[in-house]
Amino acid sequence: MRPFSFRRREPPPDVSADSSDAELLAAVAARSTPALRILHQRHAPWLRARLARRCADPDVVDDALQETFLAVWRSADRFGGGNAAGWMWTIAIRRLVSALRGRGSRWIGAGEPDGMRAPTSAAPVSASAEDVVLLGVEHGDLGGALTRLPHDLRAVIEATVLDGLTTKEAARLLGIPEGTVKSRAMRARAQLREELS
Repeated sequence: MRPFSFRRREPPPDVSADSSDAELLAAVAARSTPALRILHQRHAPWLRARLARRCADPDVVDDALQETFLAVWRSADRFGGGNAAGWMWTIAIRRLVSALRGRGSRWIGAGEPDGMRAPTSAAPVSASAEDVVLLGVEHGDLGGALTRLPHDLRAVIEATVLDGLTTKEAARLLGIPEGTVKSRAMRARAQLREELS
């Protein structure tokens, strides 16, 4: 009988607050908790602010943020390079939408199994207007049209229209000049108008 062979993991690379996001993600992929801590300190505040623009419930925002960094821990090895902040934002917004979608089934009265029904004395949960619009955008005609946009155009529309960022904020987030944000937004709107008409 052959003895078990264990692969030795290389120790995670040393990181510091000066490490780039890509270096931090590589260290997280090697299971470095200090690297995850630095990423969290660097990105959690702006992720929380952007998520809060989409959802008024701070508990849902906190859950989505926690799930985001859990997903970063689990899938840092899948980061393909490029804009780490954009990659984490994609994870965060998907976590938020999943949380809202889960709550949405209660909003529309889909019902729960008898043993899982909430007490009747609890106040009914109702969707905020922003939550309803967000779900409609993702699953309606506009959502399909948005997914068919090239990634660079879609990122600008999501940042400026859906997230309500200024041109300057979107440029900083996406790492592109303000003029590029404006021209991409014009091209994206033209393509969306054409597709939706």
